[in-house]
Amino acid sequence: MEEPSAQAKHGLRKTVLAVAASFFGVRGSKEHEADMAQLKPLHVIAVGLMMAAIFVLSLVLVVRMVVA
Repeated sequence: MEEPSAQAKHGLRKTVLAVAASFFGVRGSKEHEADMAQLKPLHVIAVGLMMAAIFVLSLVLVVRMVVA
């Protein structure tokens, strides 16, 4: 049996991978169904918002570097 902290790390990793795959649109239907059964919606929303913010900030940084 895994420790709770190891399970939390595995769950966070799985959530990040699921959200990243969704951003690129490369998820299969079987993976989607498995994720929907296992992942918590609040975690998916939180990770999605953080990844969207990182994406927007990186675009702003790239544009500022190109313009400067």
